[in-house]
Amino acid sequence: MSDQQETIKLNENEGVFSFSNRLIGSPAFFELFEKGMTLVEEAANYLDVEGREESKLLEREGSLAYATESMRLTTRLMQLASWLLLQRAVSEGEMTLKQAQEEKQKVKLKRQSIVSNEENWSFLPIRLQNLIQRSMRLQDQVIHFDEALLASEEVSVQEKNPLAGHMNLLTEAFSK
Repeated sequence: MSDQQETIKLNENEGVFSFSNRLIGSPAFFELFEKGMTLVEEAANYLDVEGREESKLLEREGSLAYATESMRLTTRLMQLASWLLLQRAVSEGEMTLKQAQEEKQKVKLKRQSIVSNEENWSFLPIRLQNLIQRSMRLQDQVIHFDEALLASEEVSVQEKNPLAGHMNLLTEAFSK
């Protein structure tokens, strides 16, 4: 970065365009949202019906692995759904980006290993394995998207925004 540039926080009120708002309003976000919410619903249906039946057929080690991994899956998906819903609230104007960032502090986005014990993987029903793997891919995508949002909040611009004066004039003209 040159001496004439500095990193600033984007703020629409100061006449600087927010790339974060544009990113969470993008088709890529809505595709991610739909994919995530579909996976949450699919996992809930599986765990409530088919998974419950499959878990009854497992031996002790498998039953313990199932309980552990289904809990981890549920927790992971609830965190991802919370993040997705926060971002959608921003894109639909129900919440400001600042409010969403404050609420996001409660969401734990972190990469997890697939299973708590690799030996337990073989005990799990194939459908649960598939849901876990898909949730991990979704988690990676959400983390990547979240990092892109964070990066878009800070941009390198010239010390004084050359368009700031024009943006202020437009804002003043249209706010009357």
